Amino acid sequence: MSTTTGHSVDGIITIVGPTASGKSDLSLALAQAVDGEIINADSMQVYQGMDIGTAKLSLAERLGIPHHLLDLWELQEPANVAQYQQLARAAIEDIWQRGRVPIVVGGSGLYVRAIIDDLRFPGTDAHVRAELLAQLDEGGAVALHAELMKRDPAAAAAILPTNGRRIVRALEVIHLTGETFTATLPDPMPVIPSLTIGLDIAREVLDERIALRVARMWEKGFVAEVEYLRTIGLDAAPTARQALGYAQILDALMRGVDPDTTREATIVATRRFARRQMSWFRRDAATTWLPWNQPDLATHIARTWQER
Repeated sequence: MSTTTGHSVDGIITIVGPTASGKSDLSLALAQAVDGEIINADSMQVYQGMDIGTAKLSLAERLGIPHHLLDLWELQEPANVAQYQQLARAAIEDIWQRGRVPIVVGGSGLYVRAIIDDLRFPGTDAHVRAELLAQLDEGGAVALHAELMKRDPAAAAAILPTNGRRIVRALEVIHLTGETFTATLPDPMPVIPSLTIGLDIAREVLDERIALRVARMWEKGFVAEVEYLRTIGLDAAPTARQALGYAQILDALMRGVDPDTTREATIVATRRFARRQMSWFRRDAATTWLPWNQPDLATHIARTWQER
């Protein structure tokens, strides 16, 4: 493969796996080992101000390594995977041109596929979307998710019942194409060569790490972050308000309930989400799975990259 400037490139490294499996720490070590730059593939870290609840690395924690596609959009912006795809591929091109290695890191499977694969997104229909959004407002996300379960069980299994916008999008695609939402996602056909590494972690270990991560989020001021974001529009944010933890705390605040009581609910929801992530990533036969705690894992991946 070559860039638009004509020089050859070696592809990218991609790190995937469930939330709390250690992707961020690995990506930093790997970037140092291969002279790389990191491209975010977490669908909620693209939002400005959503820092604690998405485990977004601070500037200091990034160790001077360039990170791309963080803080792209204001809270009120709806998810736009097609736009993300354009921005991510432009960032990869830029990194290649500077002779460095792009490292895609994240747990949002659709965002990863949008970068690597020949994935094209169906258009939208304002009238259809407006009708579905009206149904969402009237009956709630769970009721609409039940409708999606009837129309496309595979899509329903991959989308959280609380994620109203993704449910609406799936039903919109079904209406526009006459096919299931999952049928519009073709089998992987890479257009960018990738060494894709998945972090393999035992369920019980992951469950413990998720509980610890959520506890640390509360200690860092997660509730205060959500309270601040409400002052700049989180309540009405179409996508951002659905994020794990944010949705639970926001609901408690809107009902006048102590948001600290939602911590356990956030742990449960995050564990459920991690199961969905693993189910998604396991479908890709091109992914090489390695133990999340393998000694010198970054060194091993760097050597594989250099010897390929």
